[in-house]
Amino acid sequence: MRAPLQFVLDFFTGGDPVQPAPSASVAPTADARVPDVSSGPASPSSPSASVPSTGDQETPLAQPEDRCLGFTHPAANRHAQLQGVTVSYRFERSRRKSIGFLVGADGLVVRAPNWVTLREVDAAVQEKGAWIVAKLQQFKERQTEQFQKAIEWQHGAEVPFLGRTVQLCVLERGVGRVRGQDLAPEQVLPVTVPPGASVTQVRDAAQAWLKKQAKPLFEERLHHFAPLLGVRWQKLSLSSASTRWGSARVDGHIRLNWRLIHLPISQIDYVVVHELAHLREMNHSPRFWETVGEVMPDYAERRKALRQAPLDLKED
Repeated sequence: MRAPLQFVLDFFTGGDPVQPAPSASVAPTADARVPDVSSGPASPSSPSASVPSTGDQETPLAQPEDRCLGFTHPAANRHAQLQGVTVSYRFERSRRKSIGFLVGADGLVVRAPNWVTLREVDAAVQEKGAWIVAKLQQFKERQTEQFQKAIEWQHGAEVPFLGRTVQLCVLERGVGRVRGQDLAPEQVLPVTVPPGASVTQVRDAAQAWLKKQAKPLFEERLHHFAPLLGVRWQKLSLSSASTRWGSARVDGHIRLNWRLIHLPISQIDYVVVHELAHLREMNHSPRFWETVGEVMPDYAERRKALRQAPLDLKED
């Protein structure tokens, strides 16, 4: 008989020791072969068949019906639903003696010996689902923290806004500061804070300003694209998620991450169209991507640019 499978759990950043996993005798769980907002249609040669999902209701993270971004490797060829999150990963054959997991900047890579069946690989991924999602989440949070730290939340700081930068202008109540003489109003992010305000207070005030700009812009883009897709959305909510750019519910409730306001309008439009398309197709089937392509033929290029964004949201 074949010896029990052991798993080598490798974390790219080197923060965790190698851990053996239980035997892969656990019954395989059917995974949802669904790419997320940052991925395109599954390749016909992909080992994973495309299976439509049921429903598109917004639910807690543990529910597979949630249309969230999840985690996608740029060279993904297999997909799994883990802890209610869609994980698209790169699967490779190797000469190693066990199944190995590697979490890095691009996402998850799973390697397995030639003698291990795909059914056993699926079971192994499901068995370690909680560990995988936790490590992916940690990596993305680390990336987000690095991005946030890159902004010095003080007077004169440059803040990404619609693909360009604006200069943070901090005005203390009762004191005030003069904006840069060479800056037009559209080049400035103005905030008013109490005298002696902390960096955190300045950051919160700046983010409140960004959210205030985000909602009407997102609504305008929804109004623009909804008729083109022949759908109606009912409500827009801003999200502060760290793992998703957006989500859509069957009742027409759209959620968009306010941090999209940092990105160019072309990438914002891609997420808007993606979520509106879910109101016609509650899955990521070929028909869904055809729906996206109806109004956005270049969605693949926009999707690629979104994946390379500094925030790299898969973020909530």
